[in-house]
Amino acid sequence: MHTDIHLMGNPGANEKILSYNDVVLRQSDMDILSGPYFLNDQIIEFYFSYLSSCYPAQEILLVPPSIAFWIMNCSAVESLKDFVEPLHLPDKKLVIFPVNDNEDVCKAEAGSHWSLLAFERNANVFVHHDSNRGINDWHARRLYKAVVGYIGASDSASTASYLECTDSPQQVNGYDCGLYVTAIAKAICSWHNSGEDKEGDGMWFSSVKEQVTPSSVAEMRSEILSLIRSLIGHEVKPAPLQNEGMKD
Repeated sequence: MHTDIHLMGNPGANEKILSYNDVVLRQSDMDILSGPYFLNDQIIEFYFSYLSSCYPAQEILLVPPSIAFWIMNCSAVESLKDFVEPLHLPDKKLVIFPVNDNEDVCKAEAGSHWSLLAFERNANVFVHHDSNRGINDWHARRLYKAVVGYIGASDSASTASYLECTDSPQQVNGYDCGLYVTAIAKAICSWHNSGEDKEGDGMWFSSVKEQVTPSSVAEMRSEILSLIRSLIGHEVKPAPLQNEGMKD
């Protein structure tokens, strides 16, 4: 569940600290990672963008939270088609969506729980991983129904099934659901990039169980914080202005 965080007392909360690909992170995002708080869209989008850089294969797509939310809530079929087609879903072998339970399209970041929906082409299945006893199942099915018709180039796309992973790793507190999404996404991408047989029924389930534990998930906060700090250190800084009138 969602643990509220109040950062308005921090005068520097809106200070931009990093631009990474298309994601802008602010001091408030660092504050969220520094404490036991519910992850916001920006942090998940940043980490998905980072994973995309680590696994740059054209066959993998990690969908940003805002896009996944829009797909799930778009009521105009024609608008959805125009929006989804640039994602080139039929070309992807692995597609990962973050799922949020926000039902108010007029209110940003209003949800209280994150889960993950992943499509695997060889098995032709969408798998829902929920770290809180499947409470996002309705929202994940809604996203599945919205996108399933666009996942393939032929009529066979509509046969892709939906699977609720009842053995998915479970959170042990009320605020780490977003971290479970990042950890599971990382494990699935690693599995896809490995030499493991992609034709079997096991898929990535054993990899997720081995790699996603309460302790490893707890470490994800520090891992993402350290990653952001390292990227800040590597950002190109403008050269200092030279005052030609000054002499040594």
